[in-house]
Amino acid sequence: MLSVLSVTLPVFALILTGWLVRRAGVLGPHAASELTRFVIYLALPALLFEVVANAEWQVLWQPGFIGAFGLGVAVVFIGAVVVQLIRRRPLVDSAIDGLNAAYANTGFLGIPLLLAILGRDSLIPAMIATVITVCILFAVALIMLELALQRSASSASGPMLGTVGLQLLRNPLLVAPALGLLVLLLGLRLPAPMNDFLQLLGAAASPCALVALGLFLAEDRPRPQRVAGTVALLVGLKLVLQPLVTWWLAAQIFGLSAVLVHSAVLLAALPTGTGPFMAAQLYRRDGAVTSSVILISTVVSLLTISGFLGLLQ
Repeated sequence: MLSVLSVTLPVFALILTGWLVRRAGVLGPHAASELTRFVIYLALPALLFEVVANAEWQVLWQPGFIGAFGLGVAVVFIGAVVVQLIRRRPLVDSAIDGLNAAYANTGFLGIPLLLAILGRDSLIPAMIATVITVCILFAVALIMLELALQRSASSASGPMLGTVGLQLLRNPLLVAPALGLLVLLLGLRLPAPMNDFLQLLGAAASPCALVALGLFLAEDRPRPQRVAGTVALLVGLKLVLQPLVTWWLAAQIFGLSAVLVHSAVLLAALPTGTGPFMAAQLYRRDGAVTSSVILISTVVSLLTISGFLGLLQ
């Protein structure tokens, strides 16, 4: 419990900082949107590019772990989207809700948590989970968002697909990891000054996103109806279903070692990261549900991760 608390306290502190400075009037009403734009167009693309470009195929190629964690993410993401569509939520919002249910905070919380609990042997699984979550899951969700938005704006499939392609080519959150993958495939190494620049800029992504979330929560706005039920559903999928499905896949289907099983389950049990909030802001969707899921899942994960730790031991 203390290990989990020590890692999550900085998250609460950053969200609280954003909330306090907005309530105190230190930052104005446009601060949340401007800080979010900084994350979307500068910090997060730098992080995505640097992570992919500096990856090592030999290190990342762990097919059993990739299958267990990746399928766990896919099951929860697809399940959340389908449930929300059945509940008559638009596809655009359903895709963001799928992110809310499946997007674990692997980078900001996962790596330090696993390092504190399982040691350095868990760093490679944490990196693999980060790539799956931040690059692959996020890319799939953004493609769904673009398709849903263009389908509602146009009935012609040809022009729609062309428009979607152009929008995706302009999206920095997809272009950055794609360029990083190109660097990786070509076997290039980033020059040291450029790598340092990207690491400095990318390091600002998570803290700035959390402060922006606090700024957003501090704004007075009407709450949409039935938010509580939706938030409870998504938090339950994230903190309970995803780690259970991942455990079953890792232990029963892929037969992974104890360290990999523990790593997969703990990474899947992490609360929702800031990626869904960035997606909601980028596509100008209401962020009330997403911000609540991030905040509540982070609080409740203190109990659920501690519970999973007890079961695994």
